[in-house]
Amino acid sequence: MIYALAAIGALTIAVLMWKAFGPQVATPRTRRAPVAPDDDPDFLRKIAEEQRKNQRPTEDD
Repeated sequence: MIYALAAIGALTIAVLMWKAFGPQVATPRTRRAPVAPDDDPDFLRKIAEEQRKNQRPTEDD
């Protein structure tokens, strides 16, 4: 029985050591989408265009 517990303990330590010091797998970093609307360049461009359109003088002035 003690040999079984020792084997399980050694296996557990071996797995933990492998995870800590084993070969590192490089995960590709993908560009994330903007989180908030004010981080989105298309949204900001659209807002700027709307502001420019609203600031134009009209014929009634």
